[in-house]
Amino acid sequence: MSLGRYSALVVGIAYGSKRYSYLKPRAEEERRIAAEEKKRQDELKRIERELAEARDDSILK
Repeated sequence: MSLGRYSALVVGIAYGSKRYSYLKPRAEEERRIAAEEKKRQDELKRIERELAEARDDSILK
């Protein structure tokens, strides 16, 4: 009984370790892509805000 439990535990730990090493690079790549997309969106919002401010200034003056 005890041998079966510990065997299952060792197999589960080995599987988890292998699965983690498989998924970790994929998650890092997804985070990198998301960060680049966020930078791009922030830049577009900044440009849009500047253009809106420029239009508002021309109307008031």
